[in-house]
Amino acid sequence: MPWFIAILLLVVPLIEIYVIVQVGQVIGAWWTIGLLIVESALGALLVKREGRRAWRALQSSLDTGKMPGRELADGALVLIGGTLLLTPGFVTDVFGFFFVLPFTRGFARRLLSAFVTRRLMQSIGTPVNGFSVPTQRRSKSSKKKSGDTAPATEPRTEVVEGEVVDGGVVEDDGPGPAAGPQRPIDS
Repeated sequence: MPWFIAILLLVVPLIEIYVIVQVGQVIGAWWTIGLLIVESALGALLVKREGRRAWRALQSSLDTGKMPGRELADGALVLIGGTLLLTPGFVTDVFGFFFVLPFTRGFARRLLSAFVTRRLMQSIGTPVNGFSVPTQRRSKSSKKKSGDTAPATEPRTEVVEGEVVDGGVVEDDGPGPAAGPQRPIDS
């Protein structure tokens, strides 16, 4: 993932410069600069309004005891969209408006949810929300000596002997170091 961000940091400014030059050749340099300023100002006002709306929805959700998943996603999208809108350029503004506008944010929220779910399933290797993803990755510790490989998601089982009495674990007084008489340790 870090290499993807590095590529974006190199490619996006080049695309933005190309688009700005192309728009400038069509409508003129001053109109292009004016359009970029108007887009940034409009974006700032929109982010302020939608940010307040997302904050109020988050507070309301927390006050009622509801899990604020949707509200947190909306807040994250407004934050990312606001950053993109304040960055000069037409391409980043298109994506910024897509994340901030209320009628497109629902679709962006579904994309964000799918992305986060997929990343979680890949990183922890277990099903999320009842869905599992077959992984080809194998951990070094999960390979058996006979050459047979087991998936990295193979559950580990550990058996602890004892009894449960009234919710507490009572240890077995079977053979062990604490069961017999204590001998002094020879030094």
